Amino acid sequence: MASETQEIIMPLFSGIPQDHADALRAGASDAYGNTPDRQTSDGTAPCRCCLALIDEGRDMLVFAHRPFNAPQPYAETGPVFLCADHCDAVAASPDIPTVVVSPNYLLKGYSEDERLVYGTGRVVPKDQIASYADALLDRSDIAFVDLRSATNNCWQARMHKA
Repeated sequence: MASETQEIIMPLFSGIPQDHADALRAGASDAYGNTPDRQTSDGTAPCRCCLALIDEGRDMLVFAHRPFNAPQPYAETGPVFLCADHCDAVAASPDIPTVVVSPNYLLKGYSEDERLVYGTGRVVPKDQIASYADALLDRSDIAFVDLRSATNNCWQARMHKA
């Protein structure tokens, strides 16, 4: 009996929308109502808009980010980084973003109403991100998958089907 292999459809990665990033740079409040902190990057800070590492010595903003439309029990909020100067939001892409540099990441699946779907949270090696996200996105109860740091739980990017 021949074994069947499932083709992996690469999920699309996206970051913070351009309008939200631009508003924060212009002084808008973060998820906690605070003005973002301005700091200097050490070269390891991942910008959540362009999904690239912020070069060492460049200014960056640090702020509380809630990647959900409204506060609710599953709408996690945490610190993230943003290029202080304008950068272009990454277009939704199947390419793994350059900010994905750690060996492991936490993936979680969410429903259309932005509720965590229990049992979907899993720490996966970097080379299994696409296959696990694809498996989750094939489920009818999963609308999107969030990619988070496996060590700090910080939001990295959102994944969805094309």
